[in-house]
Amino acid sequence: MDAVKAAHPEAAEVQVWAGDEHRLGLLPVVRRVWAPRGRRPTARVERRYDWLYVYAVVRPRTGESWWCLLPTVTADAFALALAEFARDQGIGPRRRAVLAVDQAGWHLARDLTVPEGVHLALLPPYSPELQPAERLWALLDEPVANRAFASLDDLEAVLVERCRTLRGDRRAVQAHTRFRRWPHERRSSTRQ
Repeated sequence: MDAVKAAHPEAAEVQVWAGDEHRLGLLPVVRRVWAPRGRRPTARVERRYDWLYVYAVVRPRTGESWWCLLPTVTADAFALALAEFARDQGIGPRRRAVLAVDQAGWHLARDLTVPEGVHLALLPPYSPELQPAERLWALLDEPVANRAFASLDDLEAVLVERCRTLRGDRRAVQAHTRFRRWPHERRSSTRQ
């Protein structure tokens, strides 16, 4: 964050965000459930391997979140998600964002197009415990756990509604993603 501030003194604000991707599909998320003693709970499962990918970006300090559903995870899909995130959040020359991501191949691609104002900060490999966005998946999975969907469209409808709900519930998002060790954001002393 300090390096971005030093390199771009004209920026009025530098925000710290964390981003990750999550795969959900027609193969259900199975969770434990309570059942009467002596009865085994059942969850309908159809083994079909069709997937949607949820791209999530969270600002742990405030609980703000941004969500996007795409059919794949590639460098092009990630670039599209980054461009939409930057547009929706007003990221640019005066308002910059440091985005912490893991070292997935599409985050490191040489041909990745990163919008102006977005600066990727790579987390160490194999360290999901450092990624606040990883904690969003338990919240996202709640309405789809132990449910089978007939099509990706049915799943997408539920996920879109859940993403909207989570976007409006900053307290729940912040409670899951606010790490004590997460960097503090400081506003620039220059006015817009």
